Amino acid sequence: MQHWSIQKIVLDLKYTWKISRNATDQKTNLIVELKEGSYSGKGEAAPNIRYQETPELLLNQFELFESKVPEHFASDDALNEFLNDIRPANALRFAIESAWHHLQAAKNKVSVPKQLNLSDPGSVETAYTIPIMDPSVLRDFYKQNKLDRFRYLKVKINTDEGFEVLRYLSSFSSRQILLDPNEAFNDVEALIYFLEKIKKLRIEFVEQPMPAGMDDEYKYLKKYSIFPLFADESILDEADFGYLKTMFHGVNVKLMKAGGYQNAISLLRKARDKGLKTMIGCMVETSLGISSGIHLCSLADYADLDSFLLVKEEPFRLIEEKEGTIRVI
Repeated sequence: MQHWSIQKIVLDLKYTWKISRNATDQKTNLIVELKEGSYSGKGEAAPNIRYQETPELLLNQFELFESKVPEHFASDDALNEFLNDIRPANALRFAIESAWHHLQAAKNKVSVPKQLNLSDPGSVETAYTIPIMDPSVLRDFYKQNKLDRFRYLKVKINTDEGFEVLRYLSSFSSRQILLDPNEAFNDVEALIYFLEKIKKLRIEFVEQPMPAGMDDEYKYLKKYSIFPLFADESILDEADFGYLKTMFHGVNVKLMKAGGYQNAISLLRKARDKGLKTMIGCMVETSLGISSGIHLCSLADYADLDSFLLVKEEPFRLIEEKEGTIRVI
């Protein structure tokens, strides 16, 4: 018999996590555990208010899951069929589905990538994300966190101080920048002007600068942007990649948005089939959730899997980070 449980964990952060739409010093995530005999598997849910997810909602949905769950799922197809019926939030769905896969990997004595029929990614280069902050403290933040060890820096900006932040960062750092405004721009012409101002800086790509749903503006932007454009909020658990390609050059797939390993794998493969670049991203997660992202990195051109480093007392210690590369231990 399989036994399911859920636990709420409160994560204090090392510094304020600020993006264009909110800021926090603490994050509440949920850990789902599945036990079968002497074996167990855990999965993490990182609810995100951008997608109308809260810890309370997910806990209520887990109660519904527990009230209806059968004694045993014989296959991932059976589990996914059940989840399709009760339709939990994507973050909770991922926690449930990943706990099941982690249990199977433990029972079969194989790695999670092998359980998923994927190549082992080994060590992976991750970007490190700099949240929105006053430019005056940026150099000290850079030094204190030893950011020279990362090949890529993801930089969160808003429309007010974005240029100053990027200009100042580029004055003392030679790292490539993944620019992430988190939907901060609403005027496409103002955005094109902004990108023109930063055209000489080391920008690798720009991620979701305008809100999802501004399709006509994104089609227009793609014609004139001097940088590649990646979708984040514009891709959740399903996508028309042929259509997305009219607006973007790449996509950021997150397990918490995709709702499970199998769907994320499908999204990554379909994106590549359409000629789009791929990135594995994350929410604010412990090393449990981030290790899940690492398992899929054989399907990604970029990895943005650093948020476990933001957690003050990381509880699982499943990842080793060395010189900007990460691996599951």
